[in-house]
Amino acid sequence: MTSPKSMQIVVAFICAGIAFAVATSLEPIQPAIVAIIAFVSALAVSLVGGNDKEAGSGNIKTLYVGNLPYRANEGAVRALFSEHGKVHSVRLMKDKHTGKRRGFGFVEISAEDASSAIQKLNDTEFQQRTLKVREAKERPDNNDEDN
Repeated sequence: MTSPKSMQIVVAFICAGIAFAVATSLEPIQPAIVAIIAFVSALAVSLVGGNDKEAGSGNIKTLYVGNLPYRANEGAVRALFSEHGKVHSVRLMKDKHTGKRRGFGFVEISAEDASSAIQKLNDTEFQQRTLKVREAKERPDNNDEDN
């Protein structure tokens, strides 16, 4: 009979069955656990109302993140940027026809953390791709045109 120690079964069960992973060792499921933790953190922030936009948009900067791996998800990007400041939101852009990721996105981060995050993450490797991180340019407002 095999003892529980030798089996080393690891089960991560989050949010009453929303996500789970089962494996015989930790190594193959570490990325899944990181993604689950990032997802649950993002969910908790959105449920609690962690967006501080009402405190004034001057406190938040939007960063452009380019050359993202197509397999990257919002949780993984949030986890990466959270190491360098308070992340308010993550939007990864998708093709509107195919629904596939386009390899870039935007991260809203506290203004005081933005420069440091750019400096530390630009030209660094993330999931085998070299990220391009810079402050996002203002999007022109098409509603301002008078006809």
